[in-house]
Amino acid sequence: MQLRHNYRAYPDATQRRALAQAFGCARVVWNDCLRTRKEAHAAGLPFVKSAELSKTHITQAKRTPERAWLAEVSAVVLQQSLRDLDTAYKNFFDGLEGKRPRVGAPRFKSKKDTRQSIRLNANAFSMQDNGTVYVAKVGNLKVTWSRGLPAAPTSLTVTKDSSGRYFLSFVVDTEPDHLPERDEEAGIDLGLSAFAVLSDGTKIAAPRFLRRAEKKLKRLQRGLSRKAKGSKNRAKARIKVARQHAKVADRRRDWHHKESTKIIRDNQAVYVEDLAVSGLGRTRLAKSVHDAGWSAFVSMLEYKAIKHGRHFGRVGRFEPTSQVCSACGIKDGPKPLSVREWACGECGAVHDRDINAAKNILAAGRADRLNASWSAGKTGTKVPAQRGEAGSRRKGRTTQAGTLAL
Repeated sequence: MQLRHNYRAYPDATQRRALAQAFGCARVVWNDCLRTRKEAHAAGLPFVKSAELSKTHITQAKRTPERAWLAEVSAVVLQQSLRDLDTAYKNFFDGLEGKRPRVGAPRFKSKKDTRQSIRLNANAFSMQDNGTVYVAKVGNLKVTWSRGLPAAPTSLTVTKDSSGRYFLSFVVDTEPDHLPERDEEAGIDLGLSAFAVLSDGTKIAAPRFLRRAEKKLKRLQRGLSRKAKGSKNRAKARIKVARQHAKVADRRRDWHHKESTKIIRDNQAVYVEDLAVSGLGRTRLAKSVHDAGWSAFVSMLEYKAIKHGRHFGRVGRFEPTSQVCSACGIKDGPKPLSVREWACGECGAVHDRDINAAKNILAAGRADRLNASWSAGKTGTKVPAQRGEAGSRRKGRTTQAGTLAL
């Protein structure tokens, strides 16, 4: 399986200028190639192949006065930018054909974007004995190693975030690290009053990192709004706001990693409800939904289950988990969110709304898993797959394990 490991980097002034130049060149190649394809589409011409774009917008462009500075950065950076554009188009077309969730068409990049990145393959970087990382035409970058890499990296992404921090993101191929099997299984009901409720009755309180930092963020935002546009003071104020948001995101990510790792270690199978987070993010609960970070948490559960030999399952979002009595199975009808406890009209059992939903998610997840196993046995040859094999490598997607994972 492929995992991504992130580390903080500390380039000096010369290296920051070299990285800024690399970011800009990669952006120019992306925009030039995207513009050519859009113009060809508007003119009714066939889709322009990558080989032709590489020849005209990289190789030949370096020989022109307008784009001669492209030769000052590593050619790998430029080629990877074109490959990333190809991937963006593939994801867009696959979404239209129903092969994956829909995404928008590739868009032009701006030099004003607060987040910049370049991607390199193994030919353009190397690990040094002194703990630094050599990046072609940038130099040896100082890195804070929070932990060692489990294997030799296959690619590297250098990123500058909105708060001015630099990160090195390595992709490595590793074998799953299976944990000892357990008998426990868990259904998880995600919410806002409690971040997560497990089917065994455990409630995980919502930390609300954004809400807790809101007072300071409002003060910094007011200061930013009072600065003249285009001034140096406004740029400084913007960085202060970005750093505060980065602190909130780091705390949330660290907490997600700790809680998801604990759940995976304690349960052999984990089932969650497939929530429509993008839809909820457009309601009056948007700030609380984004503060909770359900999607990131569920993604961590999924890849950690694969990594550690656990089972992960999703229950359909239209499953009436809050309407069915987990004791007798009778559907008791919809209830407003204000109702946190209710009694079944059939058997009289008194339920906590969230715990009852978690129990129903566990039951539905077990049923789906059993049905899938039965169907596989009926329709195919009974050849047991290797544990962790299914979903361990996905074309065009790499699971992410941050420096605080595990």
